[in-house]
Amino acid sequence: MTGFDQFVEGYRRFRRTGWSEQRQRWEQLAEGQNPEVMVIACSDSRVDPSQIFDAGPGEMFVVRNVAALVPPYQPDSNYHGVSAALEFAVTQLNVREIVVMGHGFCGGCAASLTRQFDDARSGEGHFIAHWIDLLDAARDRVLADHPGALDRSAFQAMEMEGVKVSLRNLRTFPWVDEREQAGILKLRGAFFSIADGCLHLLDEAEGRFSPA
Repeated sequence: MTGFDQFVEGYRRFRRTGWSEQRQRWEQLAEGQNPEVMVIACSDSRVDPSQIFDAGPGEMFVVRNVAALVPPYQPDSNYHGVSAALEFAVTQLNVREIVVMGHGFCGGCAASLTRQFDDARSGEGHFIAHWIDLLDAARDRVLADHPGALDRSAFQAMEMEGVKVSLRNLRTFPWVDEREQAGILKLRGAFFSIADGCLHLLDEAEGRFSPA
């Protein structure tokens, strides 16, 4: 059994065990959600925030996209999935914390660092190329700090810089900045190392990540 069929079997196990064991919790969630934390993570199949943080249903509001990126505030008529989710979490759910979680061996960050999609920037329908434009300035900083051949340290630096980019862009949203300044919203940066399963937290004042 492969593909979606195995997940259907997983759902059936969930109904027999996980759902039935927490039936009262699910009944409460049917009345509405009240998560205190929003997590912005990568779409990568290896970094599921609920699994990494051992979170139960209803405990976190999660947005996932390529490289865990938050675009800057752009109040126009285009479609803004990340911005809409962010607005909902902050202004409607009143989350108290937003965590941006990058991770090791991130394909989006690697594509930016190696300029993999540079040739596609001017063409139509190449969404990845335009999306990782958000990392251009960070990429240039990393390349300046890592001259010569790119090694694992350069890629990890790029992944960590990506988290900082998203944190800076979060603060361009007026309702995020206002709440942070008022002390009712906290922004956090995190980095999950796939190879050793270690979570690192960002000290923004120092600009460094340390193991949790």
